[in-house]
Amino acid sequence: MPKIALAPMEGVVDASVRDLLTAIGDLDFCVTEFVRVTQQLLPKRVFYRLAPELHHGCRTRSRTQVHVQLLGSDANMLAVNARRAAQLGAPVIDLNFGCPAKTVNRHQGGAVLLQTPERLYQIVAEVQQALVDLQVPVHVKMRLGYADAALSQENVDAVIRAGAASVCIHARTKVQGYKPPAHWHLLAPLREQLAQQKIPLIANGDIIDLQTYLTCRQASGCEDVMLGRGLLADPFLAVRLKAYLQTGHWDGVSTWPQRAAVLVHYADLYAPLRMEKIIRDSLKQWLALMKGFAPAAAAFETLKRMRDLASLLDALRAQACPKTLVQLQQTIPSPYLA
Repeated sequence: MPKIALAPMEGVVDASVRDLLTAIGDLDFCVTEFVRVTQQLLPKRVFYRLAPELHHGCRTRSRTQVHVQLLGSDANMLAVNARRAAQLGAPVIDLNFGCPAKTVNRHQGGAVLLQTPERLYQIVAEVQQALVDLQVPVHVKMRLGYADAALSQENVDAVIRAGAASVCIHARTKVQGYKPPAHWHLLAPLREQLAQQKIPLIANGDIIDLQTYLTCRQASGCEDVMLGRGLLADPFLAVRLKAYLQTGHWDGVSTWPQRAAVLVHYADLYAPLRMEKIIRDSLKQWLALMKGFAPAAAAFETLKRMRDLASLLDALRAQACPKTLVQLQQTIPSPYLA
């Protein structure tokens, strides 16, 4: 069965969101927000804060495996911190070479490293060597390139030679950011390059429904995909894609009332535990990711102006599907507490 994973999204997909989305179902693994590595061995509490699933076998409550993601540019420091994460229970170390954020790139982290394949090699090789005796594999997440895709094959060759066990590529460059389109066809030669060494390539970028899923797989040749904004926009997307793969029947994308039920349940779970502003802003951020879906766009325009959480929740609850909300309450009856 082709795999579907949940992408790391900094400032969005924390442990509570991972818990909720993996409980809805049919995700093969997910990845933490990045652990930023600079010039020190980080204390254990940093790893537990960003990856509280380490307390539970590095799995969510629905038993979905969680990979621990590191971001940095110092190969030695990344290696010693990767070893610490592995000793704490991380089953896979994910190295971030894809983050397009200017602040991250200014500090020589994320996608800026795609300009220097030799640095990719050095980092992946040192991290991989640090984990050999622990038998923890290294996963690499990157983009097609920095300004363009000219170095894409060199970058892939670098991580192959360094010992990466798997690679995920977002089908855009750093400069492109998240602007459409995603260039899935440019993944095809990279998939072939990796396949020669029996290394899987996971496709990522703009998979939002069945059509984009099938088109991405056909254009790239990749079996496995990673969903980010598409899964936040439609939290039931992975479930429905897996059902299609098993039965050949597509139920269509979820309705706005079903999506609203997810937002309501998330707020019901975490509002008692977090500051009102944090929950309100999280809901609005999630709504903004959903606004590409026409019914959600109308709701977003109304709800984004609401200042207090109670009014926002009342409005969402009035639009939420009662049946879906009950199902979510039964599936996820309590908040995630590490």
